[in-house]
Amino acid sequence: MDFLSPSNFPDYELIDCGNFEKLERFGQYITIRPEPQAVWDSALSQSEWQKKAHVRFLPHSSYAGNWEKLKPMPDNWEVGYNLPNGPTIRFKLSLTSFKHVGIFPEQAVHWDYIYQNLSSFKGAEKPRFLNLFAYTGGASLAAKAAGADVTHLDSVRQVVSWAKNNMELSKLDNIRWLIEDAMKYVKREIKRGSMYQGIILDPPAYGHGPDKEQWKLEDNLNEMVNCVLQILAPEKHMLILNTYSLGFSSLIIENLLKKKYKNLQTGELFLPSTSGYKLPLGVFGRVVSGL
Repeated sequence: MDFLSPSNFPDYELIDCGNFEKLERFGQYITIRPEPQAVWDSALSQSEWQKKAHVRFLPHSSYAGNWEKLKPMPDNWEVGYNLPNGPTIRFKLSLTSFKHVGIFPEQAVHWDYIYQNLSSFKGAEKPRFLNLFAYTGGASLAAKAAGADVTHLDSVRQVVSWAKNNMELSKLDNIRWLIEDAMKYVKREIKRGSMYQGIILDPPAYGHGPDKEQWKLEDNLNEMVNCVLQILAPEKHMLILNTYSLGFSSLIIENLLKKKYKNLQTGELFLPSTSGYKLPLGVFGRVVSGL
């Protein structure tokens, strides 16, 4: 089992975490947001957090809240991420009512993996890449920057529009955008005989499709994985399965994929804080076959 964190992300810093919150810098702006995994005491005092931060998220429920500005800052701004020996992909960030700002920095380790493996793809045609539960598109941008034919799928229209804006900021083009239920789409792709050389899926613990299709991680993940395996090109492909759910073990990922793969890499994503803590942020399994 491996523990992975981004090694080169100048536009992001986890300054401190604890007391169920995290203090983060995105570009030049510092936020305080809820973090259910940070069950320990913070290294810095609350007064130090208040002095550093530009804005703090105040939850009204488990899903929504509002931002309290502590210093002047815009509601929207940009950050960039340099792919290894490659171009910079860019992201618009926003203060949303559901505490997110438009990027999950720990996912940068997967962007690197996607970019490096698809850049080395040897074939007569471009590799086809599918990003399921794709959010604002970091993985889609990395795949497109590597020269892949990219399909980006999410059930929420607003985040697909957000991802398209990120593509334009990154000076990329021709990503295929789908507002669709992931399970329905993958099952249709099986019937059509479609094949992909790269797939990433990062499903939520709970969710729903555009037509109110229900998703629950423990109930639906096994079926989803079995379906995804049927649309991976057998001769060479790359697969990433990432999940973020409290108490979800990387052994679950290993058990889901071990029948198919012997060279599977599994582990946990985390962000190191400047104050010395390591914040766990999900488990993953990933593999490259024949690329």
